[in-house]
Amino acid sequence: MARTAQTDATTEARPTLYVALELSKNTWKLGFTTSRTKRARIRDVTARDLTGLLAEIGAARQRAGLPEDAPVMSCYEAGRDGFWIHRFLEANGIMNLVVDAASIEVNRRKRQAKTDRIDAQKLAGLLVRESEGEEALRIVRVPPVEAEDERLLPRQLSMFKNKRTQTSNQIRARLFQHGVDLDPRKGSFARQEFLEKVERARQWDGSRLPPELCTTVRMLWDQYVLLTRQIKDLEQRQRQMLREARRGSAEATAAQKKAARLSQLCGVGDVGGYTLATEFFGWREFSNRGEVGALAGLTGTPFQSGGPGKDQGISKAGNPRVRTLMVELAWLWLRWQPSSRTTLWFHEHVGKAGSRGKRKAIVAVSRKLLVEFWHYVEHGVIPEGTLLKSDCATGPSDAQAAA
Repeated sequence: MARTAQTDATTEARPTLYVALELSKNTWKLGFTTSRTKRARIRDVTARDLTGLLAEIGAARQRAGLPEDAPVMSCYEAGRDGFWIHRFLEANGIMNLVVDAASIEVNRRKRQAKTDRIDAQKLAGLLVRESEGEEALRIVRVPPVEAEDERLLPRQLSMFKNKRTQTSNQIRARLFQHGVDLDPRKGSFARQEFLEKVERARQWDGSRLPPELCTTVRMLWDQYVLLTRQIKDLEQRQRQMLREARRGSAEATAAQKKAARLSQLCGVGDVGGYTLATEFFGWREFSNRGEVGALAGLTGTPFQSGGPGKDQGISKAGNPRVRTLMVELAWLWLRWQPSSRTTLWFHEHVGKAGSRGKRKAIVAVSRKLLVEFWHYVEHGVIPEGTLLKSDCATGPSDAQAAA
């Protein structure tokens, strides 16, 4: 896609200042150039010094002899700094591109020197080529501020669940080293009850557990209890948001309304619907089913070079959260939607195949299912043979359909 700034009267390209930002914690390196034949001039600015950044851009425009209204085009790699720099540049009339760092071409001939200065010069050259219509970079689509904030809840919920699992495994591992098997996840242990069980536990010779071990277990148990309480709070907030969306609340966002619609399907719980809506369907627009599968990394990657080709499996280049979730939902879908077209397709093509064949086929099911979800939330098309929870005699519980 050509991004060269052009005048209204002629087709000749207007002189443009290109700026490549190489971001780091303390210093930002700015690479300035006006064409692909000129080596980028590097300037340093203190990190997050926005006034200094604009001053350097203005000074570079004067050094290049460009008029004050000459367009400025910039770019930087997507990373820890997020998108606030992009929004600042756009607000100041600078066209900015957020670049996928993995798409930057690299010379694979032996070892290559790598510094921030070299990276800024390289990125400036690629920016010029991109502006001239060459597909030199892969551009990241920047989400709205509201959408970026909205997807924090399911991400935080997933992170806390993983941390809780790690903490419970640490507790079991510490106790198991002394011949004691206590699982914090089994039973409704209150804090004092679990600690009393630890105090009453004995080693193989009948002696008490070492005091330092008991202290460590108590600390880990406090973390486990805290994480459990935080998970419950997040799940309650999520359920409340979906409840208001189902009631047609005016305060419900587009993503929350789509999550409420998805959670009406048997086999899709509140967590799965909310994650799909905030990560995938809430603010993105898709033109066809190919884009839907590609963004989730569920498309095939054939390989052929002068001989018989082979399939390298799915690309895994999309959103890993959605891809993992869809595989889990695909297994749930086979259980809770036995009459759906996708389930019938699975049984028809898999037949009596073993576990390996089923694991391969479930990836195809997840891609088909994701496309059907897209048609459902965007166009109102209910997947063929699909049951809604209002039609199910006994739908899956939230725990079963949490994926």
